[in-house]
Amino acid sequence: MQISSVNDVKIYNLSHGKSLPEWLSDRKKRQLQKKDVDLQRRIELIQDFEMPTVCTSIKVSKDGQFILAAGTYKPRIRCYDTYQLSLKFERCLDSDVVAFDILSDDYSKLVFLHCDRYIEFHSQHGHYYKTRIPKFGRDFSYHYPSCDLYFVGTSSEVFRLNLEQGRFLNSLQTDAAENTVCDINPVHHLFATGTSEGRVECWDPRVRNRVGMLDCALSSLTAETEVHGLPSVSALKFNGSLTMAVGTSTGQVLLYDLRSNQPLLAKDHFYNLPIKSLNFHDQLDLVVSADSKIIKIWNKDNGKIFSSIQPQTNINDVCIYPHSGMLFTANEDPKMNTFYIPALGPAPRWCSFLDNLTEELEESPESTVYDDYKFVTRKDLENLGLSHLVGSSLLRAYMHGFFMDIRLYHKVKSMANPFAYEEYRKDKIRQKIEESRTQRVQVKKLPKVNKELALKLMEEGDDEAELASRKKKGKALPSILGDDRFKVMFENPDYQVDEQSEEFRLLNPIVSKVGQKRKKKLRDTELTYDLFDEEEPEGRASSEEESSDDDKSWVEEVREQRRLLRQEGRDRQRQERKEADRNTVLHPQFYQIKAGEEFRSFKDMVRKQKLQKASLEDRLKLEELSEASNMADTAVGSKQLTFTLKKSEKQKKQQEAEREHHEERKKLRRSAGHLSSGRGRGWGGGRGRGGRSRH
Repeated sequence: MQISSVNDVKIYNLSHGKSLPEWLSDRKKRQLQKKDVDLQRRIELIQDFEMPTVCTSIKVSKDGQFILAAGTYKPRIRCYDTYQLSLKFERCLDSDVVAFDILSDDYSKLVFLHCDRYIEFHSQHGHYYKTRIPKFGRDFSYHYPSCDLYFVGTSSEVFRLNLEQGRFLNSLQTDAAENTVCDINPVHHLFATGTSEGRVECWDPRVRNRVGMLDCALSSLTAETEVHGLPSVSALKFNGSLTMAVGTSTGQVLLYDLRSNQPLLAKDHFYNLPIKSLNFHDQLDLVVSADSKIIKIWNKDNGKIFSSIQPQTNINDVCIYPHSGMLFTANEDPKMNTFYIPALGPAPRWCSFLDNLTEELEESPESTVYDDYKFVTRKDLENLGLSHLVGSSLLRAYMHGFFMDIRLYHKVKSMANPFAYEEYRKDKIRQKIEESRTQRVQVKKLPKVNKELALKLMEEGDDEAELASRKKKGKALPSILGDDRFKVMFENPDYQVDEQSEEFRLLNPIVSKVGQKRKKKLRDTELTYDLFDEEEPEGRASSEEESSDDDKSWVEEVREQRRLLRQEGRDRQRQERKEADRNTVLHPQFYQIKAGEEFRSFKDMVRKQKLQKASLEDRLKLEELSEASNMADTAVGSKQLTFTLKKSEKQKKQQEAEREHHEERKKLRRSAGHLSSGRGRGWGGGRGRGGRSRH
């Protein structure tokens, strides 16, 4: 069960919660109900109160004992017995149901209008008769005095089927291209039909003549309404002998008195969706209107909202249980919702225990999930000394902080600050004393928090008050110091401005220049009032030059502040390093020299440690480059052992081939001793300048 409150009206959603699959065994269902808390808290008012896929319409019989619902898929009708709180029967149909009605006080006489133009009649035992109308139907109404069924649809005609004679009668010819909905007044039996052009035509069944017409399309449009098309009539409902409610496809509900062609009241849902259902609650003079998104309950005299219900799924139909505060909704969901509103009326007789249940819930309100937890930030954890709990099960991360158990928080808080209660008590006593002093003669003094800001605001306020006094009709603007919305800023120490912070130092030049410009503007305004006819003195800089100089000056100040902040940051880091070095205790590191090893230097030890950490591939590469490994000071004495790595057969063959090639090249080498030691042609022996002459 879910509890919500809209406009101080409690609404109980009795269908909220998990539902068990039908294919589970009874034993498995009992086991789940014992383990799952959500299943234990749910209220299954009527057993199997749902459809396989979607529920399209729902109605209650006149005696209040049976609830009938039509849905899909497959198309079917289900009847629930409220006395037994369970499903009485289920009948599958050949096609989807557009509308249905209960002709008797119980479920023994039913009429269904199908989407394929068929009209199907059911009796107590099941299917009774089936016939067809000429056009596709959209709605129908039953006229009890004459036993006539009036069908409207995609035609200008209203088809009449007399159930006493068992034949069709002459149709009613309307001026509309299509008729969408219809209804019959329960008092004087006036028949009304809504058209796709936004009109309502009223007919007298006794003489079969039209007696009136209302143009609801123009009445639903206002100056603020966006017109995307001609609004049609989507819902129609009579209340009493003179009141009629009309719902349009653009989301407006119009209340009419049949003696007037102008609506008494127009209510907009502001969703721009067609009105699906209209109902009247006569005990409190309320109207229950619904579109696919929301159900609105409002007063029919002044249109004031009483409450509203917004389910999670789209709404197809709404039904009010007579003389109670219970509503049933047909949704685009397998589950049919059941809402109970105690403010509308008592619970029905077959579920009177709901009144006792809701009274107990109001006496002991249910605590929310977050009442047992405290939200803390990382800074709060550092102040409490609980930073080491981050990542444990005691803290649950949420947004920019964590949730922790409120009992743990209070326990740690009392240990971290045992005198917190005494300080809180002293602050409360001081506040009470200051409140009692407000009745005395007030002396203008600075507050204890943000004194500099208060002094600045006082000076600006005095300047503005003096300027306003010079004007004939001027009034000084109210100061922040006298505004109750900002009084906490000058009372609570948490709002103290830190002038040494980086943000303040970067913004202060800009704020100070703005304040200087404001003072200069006030001063210039005073001069304007004093010397209205005088010209600007010579040699005085213009306002544009002064503003440009001011901009340059505050830019330079901001740069200077940034430079100082960087310098302070470097100095702070240098100081922290010095403190760390001062507090560091030097511990000598000892290296163990194994037997047979010779100590050369610490660098050699470091190189060996790095070599040990290297991978096998890197060590093999280093050994290939050195091609030999030397080991000294072994256990057998100071001897040196040299060995070479074993090579593969392929490497041996390649080296042998290279060696034979070099030997062959040596044999073919020619001696160059017979050549002259003088320079050759390339060194100046040519015909050019500087060459040797021939004889």
